[in-house]
Amino acid sequence: MKNDTTLPAGAKHRFRPGIFSQVVAATCLGVLLGLFVPHLAGECRWLTDLFLRLILMAVGPLLFCIVVTGITGAGSLSAVGRLGFRSLIYFEGMTTLVLLLSVGAAMLLRPGQGMTFTPSAEDLHIVSSYAANAHVLHGQGITGFILGLIPRSSVAAFAEGNILQILFFAILTGCCLSRIGDAGTPVTRLIESLSALFSRMMRLIIALAPLGVLGAVATTVAEYGLDAIDRLASFVVLYFVAIAVFIVVILGGCLLACGVHPGRFARYFREEILIVTATTSSDSVLPSIMAKLENMGIPRQVVGLVVPAGYSLNLDALSIYLGFAIVFLADVTGSPLTLTQMLSMLATALITSKGAHGVPGIAIVVLAATLSAAPSIPLSSLVLLLAVDWFIGIARAVGNLAGNCVAPVVMAVWNGSLDRSRVQEVLVPRGKMRSSS
Repeated sequence: MKNDTTLPAGAKHRFRPGIFSQVVAATCLGVLLGLFVPHLAGECRWLTDLFLRLILMAVGPLLFCIVVTGITGAGSLSAVGRLGFRSLIYFEGMTTLVLLLSVGAAMLLRPGQGMTFTPSAEDLHIVSSYAANAHVLHGQGITGFILGLIPRSSVAAFAEGNILQILFFAILTGCCLSRIGDAGTPVTRLIESLSALFSRMMRLIIALAPLGVLGAVATTVAEYGLDAIDRLASFVVLYFVAIAVFIVVILGGCLLACGVHPGRFARYFREEILIVTATTSSDSVLPSIMAKLENMGIPRQVVGLVVPAGYSLNLDALSIYLGFAIVFLADVTGSPLTLTQMLSMLATALITSKGAHGVPGIAIVVLAATLSAAPSIPLSSLVLLLAVDWFIGIARAVGNLAGNCVAPVVMAVWNGSLDRSRVQEVLVPRGKMRSSS
């Protein structure tokens, strides 16, 4: 039977810009508005807020459904437990590795050398709110982090949009449904239907991504201008280079070891990368990357468990930022660090950064909590990094996104469940497949 179509002649060739083209156009328009109509551009923030609120509205229920159906479809709870344990090993190993490498690179390059900082009363006032949040974050410790995994109620986890708590509740629900057998079949079918519902809802929301990008770019250009990066250019450029090296060398090496072409893999996620670059938030593309990873041959249970957990536990780019920032602030404030202080700060950074994704100004908050392990560095020095936090946030968001796109691939290969023929089919253009054959 032929796949006939009722479209009129020539309709197949009618130009319909995809989401990638729309986002590029929205980015250019946002820059022009910010430069030439700054007063109007400053009022566009609500577009970004609207887009992110729509994402948060649907992402919690969608993640819950994906994780539950992934566990119930796995067939074996031991397989789920094994996947979770291996994921934790990978997350902790990767974040520790990049944190140590970033500290070593920063101590070698010394980006803050030759720059001095004298704190003022106004500086202390500016960072006071971050310091207060850092005190809470640092005071929780490991026990606070463990207790924070469990929501006060099942509704609270969704209401607050806490990804780790939703993940915990979903894992518990999926395990229980697997245990009760036929009695849980109606519930499982209902959750599968809800998963299809929220997936369709998310597709409609993602179509509004250009509006969110337009608002973010226009507001930022109007507020900071194109020359705002000059003040701390060396630190910003060094961080961007570090993220590029991390993506190309470390993550690219992981993909090559898994038999996946890094360039084609990056091209596959180019729309998500562009959205994250403009909005400095990887939350907006979470459902999209999960759908694409599953489409390219990674099992649903791997995607449903590894990606949401990685958003809170696998913040590689944040670890790189902490490593550079610690050495940078020590240099500009003239605060030499002992080996004991450095190790204490690195251990603190590894703990406080876990489960903190989604908190406003989280990088500064985690950095403030980390600095508490070395009181010789004045907390007021954080005001230096606040000035360029938005620019830093671009590379940080893209780096975290890249790390959490690669992690499911590594886990699927580790479990022997990667559909390599499907990966080849999705990532290799059809024209190249024909020519190679």
